[in-house]
Amino acid sequence: MPMLPLRLTAGDDLRLCLEEVITAAALPGAFVVSGIGSLTVAMLRYAGTEQIKQIEADLELLSLAGSISDDSAHLHAVVADAQGRVMGGHLCHGSLVRTTAELLLAVVPAEQRLRRSHDAATGYDELVIGRTASSGNPVFNQKPPSNAGETWVNHVE
Repeated sequence: MPMLPLRLTAGDDLRLCLEEVITAAALPGAFVVSGIGSLTVAMLRYAGTEQIKQIEADLELLSLAGSISDDSAHLHAVVADAQGRVMGGHLCHGSLVRTTAELLLAVVPAEQRLRRSHDAATGYDELVIGRTASSGNPVFNQKPPSNAGETWVNHVE
């Protein structure tokens, strides 16, 4: 997978910029391999809740990971405040860079595509990995019906 290093600067919306990079460059998708820096605002959604928590402070971005497609992003961030308190969750729009954000993306190969599709088992839009058919149109693998104890790995043929 080709690697794409990025640096964002003060005032940039971290999630929005990542989504715009994928769209503007017409990339098939990417995974955030590494993300560090600082934020003035972190918009985080914690597990099991739909409410977004706005944290306004001088924050260190300790880690950022996730996947980005042209239709959405699933990003997890860990931040620490000036007292060393650590918070983490789903990164939402409105998370603003304080001084810098240094990021490394692993770009999905051109013959593959990432997207999100509703998963009845989880109730959420989940990652689906597809490939580009000879026609040039994306073809997505679909998860087979869920069976108790079954493990399924989405792969590209």
